[in-house]
Amino acid sequence: MAKVDSESELLARELDSVGSKILTLDARVTEVEAVIKRLEAVALTTARALEEVSSHWDAVYRAMRRAE
Repeated sequence: MAKVDSESELLARELDSVGSKILTLDARVTEVEAVIKRLEAVALTTARALEEVSSHWDAVYRAMRRAE
């Protein structure tokens, strides 16, 4: 009977250890998801800014062609 108790205690400790690791991983995944959302927002802002810069350069090229 003592062996069964020690096995149960060992399993309980292992499960506790695994549970702690899972909680840590869950917290890290939550942090990564938040970073991904911020990166997506920044990428969208960058794309819009590049589109605006591109349209300005197009206007410059059109003006240069007219000047010729």
